[in-house]
Amino acid sequence: MSSERPYKRTDRVASEILSLLGQIQTQYIDLSDLGFITFTHVSISKDLKNAKIFYSVVNKRKSMDKIHLELNSKVKAFRKYLGQNLRIKFTPELKFFYDDTNSYIQKIEKIFHEIDSKE
Repeated sequence: MSSERPYKRTDRVASEILSLLGQIQTQYIDLSDLGFITFTHVSISKDLKNAKIFYSVVNKRKSMDKIHLELNSKVKAFRKYLGQNLRIKFTPELKFFYDDTNSYIQKIEKIFHEIDSKE
């Protein structure tokens, strides 16, 4: 039996979690003391019980280590509000990871800019 849906259930649930995390952050959990935190991507296991949440930070107010520790210390609060809004049997375990994609993009753009200025 083949699926007629354009993408997998894990992708749909991950997208919903990403959306809900943004809402939870603005409504219930204040992270402004850390800087401007943006959740960039969610990767969820096939059984929907574990989720990796990737975040980026703009205007850091603390070191990245402290930001990472504080975010992971707020997992219970995020799961509480996520469980109230997510319509699946189990609320997944959450683990936060820093998404360093933006720093790589900035480094590459700097290199390209230096190459262009030399020509």
